[in-house]
Amino acid sequence: MKQNISPTITDNLETWLTYLEHGHFKTIDMGLERVKSVAENLNLLNPAPYVITVAGTNGKGSTCRFLEVALMKLGLKVGVYSSPHLLRYNERVRINGQLLDDQAHIDSFTEIDQNKTASLTYFEFSTLSALKLFKDAKLDVVILEVGLGGRLDATNIVDPRLAVITSIDIDHVAFLGNNREDIGREKAGIFRANIPVIIGEPDCPQSILAIAQDLNAQKFQRNVDWQYEVKDGTFYWQSQTTQFNTLPMPLIPIPNAGTAIATLLKTPFNVSEQVIRETLQEAQITGRFQQLQAADFAHFSGQKPKAQVIIDVGHNPHAARYLAERLQAVKKAKIFAIFSCLEDKELSGIVQPLREVIDEWHCVGLNCWRGQSGQAVFDKLVNVLSNATACVYENVDAIAPILFKQAEEQDIILVFGSFHTVADFVLFLEK
Repeated sequence: MKQNISPTITDNLETWLTYLEHGHFKTIDMGLERVKSVAENLNLLNPAPYVITVAGTNGKGSTCRFLEVALMKLGLKVGVYSSPHLLRYNERVRINGQLLDDQAHIDSFTEIDQNKTASLTYFEFSTLSALKLFKDAKLDVVILEVGLGGRLDATNIVDPRLAVITSIDIDHVAFLGNNREDIGREKAGIFRANIPVIIGEPDCPQSILAIAQDLNAQKFQRNVDWQYEVKDGTFYWQSQTTQFNTLPMPLIPIPNAGTAIATLLKTPFNVSEQVIRETLQEAQITGRFQQLQAADFAHFSGQKPKAQVIIDVGHNPHAARYLAERLQAVKKAKIFAIFSCLEDKELSGIVQPLREVIDEWHCVGLNCWRGQSGQAVFDKLVNVLSNATACVYENVDAIAPILFKQAEEQDIILVFGSFHTVADFVLFLEK
């Protein structure tokens, strides 16, 4: 077996990331013992006075972003840890809304590597590094996005002051279980005794409610304690004690904005209606039903599309159902999909909700870990959607220019299916 030799502080970030990828015998190794022992050794278990942990099947990243923008508007120093990244590792750690340079990550990696007491997975190492960067920055608030599940996720070594569950659906079956009760139980593992827990899932599994009750957690549940609705193109949010009328429509998915508002109201910080209004108009995140604008094509040297281009990182049935709803609302003519997904994803659950919405499927390959060829995606797709109009391309670069020329002004070009599909497309636009 080839030895994984530690890089040095003078090595580049890419070298370090390659090292992290091979640092442990398993890519995913659920459990807290090893990572917690290293964190204790480095005194990283309290990265900030106030920590919010966010779990859920979908909506974690955009919920975290909304919280980040709102809390910074209050003058607080805020750190966010999220995953996966779209283009660069640096996206995983934000401090006061900014990404850090490569050297900051390298310095952090070096210290952790020199002081670790056990082998670590890529995600465990990354989590520890984020905690160190946050602690060094002397922040007021840290927002941690759970990577996988909750109970056994590396982020759960930190005790939050508030916990959020955005949504619950079937995903990562091999690790979390094949039903919503088991998955809910795993995600509720981020709860702690006597803290506020925000539940954004409208059909909440009983397992979550039972854990909240056992811990005497202060439950704040959608459609029980708070709710939202959209009327006449404006956003309404209310609880038993608070009501916001005619709010601007959010730039992030609507359920996540509703959950984020509920979360803000349960923090000890004085969040005004004005801050919420401003955040609704500003907080956005790449690839969450993102409708590209002219500025997104500023560096693109080829023929620009006449059609609207939408990118979405949705990669499970829950995300696909939401995507179908949003597309139905904006569809005027044809929708052309540039689609791929990782080989371990349940493709049928992703494409079925979109059967009646998408007119043409253009299946592309992904050259990455768990990626698959365009042909493999196509074969699975037509097996599920036997009447679909579908074709195969090697990668995003092969089909995007064709659709840019072919699609008319009233059409939509949709790029979706995984972070990797969207990342390949964003990189294509840089050419």
